[in-house]
Amino acid sequence: MYKRTIGLSGHIIDSLTLTKTMAIIMDKGGEFDILEINVGRKKSDISRAKIEVSAKSPELLESILDELSVLGASIDELKEVQLVASTKDKVAPEGFYSSSNHTTHIFYNGNWIPVEDIEMDCLVVVDEQENRAFVKPIAEVKSGDKIVVGLDGVKVSPPHRSRDEQQVFEFMNSEVSSEKPLMNLINGIAEEMKEIKAKGGKIGIVGGPAIVHTGSGKYLASLIREGYIDVIMAGNALATHDIESNLFGTSLGIEVETGKIVAHGHTHHMRAINKINRSGSIKAAVEDGTLTGGIMYECIKNDVPFVLAGSIRDDGPLPDVMTDVIEAQKVMRKYAQEVDMVLMISTMLHSIATGNLLPSRVKSICVDINPSTVTKLSDRGSAQVVGIVTDIGTFLPLLYNALKED
Repeated sequence: MYKRTIGLSGHIIDSLTLTKTMAIIMDKGGEFDILEINVGRKKSDISRAKIEVSAKSPELLESILDELSVLGASIDELKEVQLVASTKDKVAPEGFYSSSNHTTHIFYNGNWIPVEDIEMDCLVVVDEQENRAFVKPIAEVKSGDKIVVGLDGVKVSPPHRSRDEQQVFEFMNSEVSSEKPLMNLINGIAEEMKEIKAKGGKIGIVGGPAIVHTGSGKYLASLIREGYIDVIMAGNALATHDIESNLFGTSLGIEVETGKIVAHGHTHHMRAINKINRSGSIKAAVEDGTLTGGIMYECIKNDVPFVLAGSIRDDGPLPDVMTDVIEAQKVMRKYAQEVDMVLMISTMLHSIATGNLLPSRVKSICVDINPSTVTKLSDRGSAQVVGIVTDIGTFLPLLYNALKED
């Protein structure tokens, strides 16, 4: 049997980290022996465990350890990270370490140094001259990059679930249900937003067109105008229907205020795109008086940046839409590292994409009428996301009103 000793620390009992560790070892065909365990006796105390992991082959042992690293397990014996140079652009050496979205350090030159701009499913690259470590997507790897290989010298620190029963943001809070106490969650989110802004933090919105369809666009516009939102990440549809609603009072040809179908209203979104094209950009349309209100208008007037990532099904698209999705991903990646909270609202594809870019330290809320959107986020590793299953037409007005309360 091939053996390595791992260490766990934190609230490993009530977060079920210890239980999950043992389950992973057994499910993958390994064995374990708990060498040492020290359970915290107070809420402020952390627990520690030392576990010997055994497997019948070095490959199986490496596979088990790789999966355990996401839970925060670290190799107990202290070794420096192994660095191997890439021999070709966009190609990593065999056995490269694939990052999680949790806070990560590597043991290099006798010190633990943080991995900057942490993101899941990336490589860890070391700049030997500056003594820095950072992540790179595999598509950005250059020949000669020094890349971390294996698990030695890598320490992952997942966020721990709060022991406060009233805390909205609980690590691994992946339960998805429409029966959660909605107002309690919304009030908790509002309080957290106020605290973040009071500390000078940043909040992002990832939004879909349902925000406009449900008549909630005015509430998001108000949140931007009143300084709660620092970046918008969306697609062509949110911006297009927001502009349509401002120019024609409709969204997808239906009156936003009354829900009435308008004759030939199905052409309004194309006419909206045409008007913005005539101006040259959304900003130019605001400046020349074509666009006088709405979400995108407030972004321009309040210098709130936005990233509109295109897709194959886009009409138009608007001139501000980034049709190169890899370039859009790079810009989104930058903002993902800057925010302290993200609200992902009624957009499955953009929510999952953003969830993949976010460090687990970022407090994240996914609001969707479809439970599978929240579930898919969790399944893809964004376990820190709080899921709320409700109609966005209910959520945004309630959130806005909660923020206005003293």
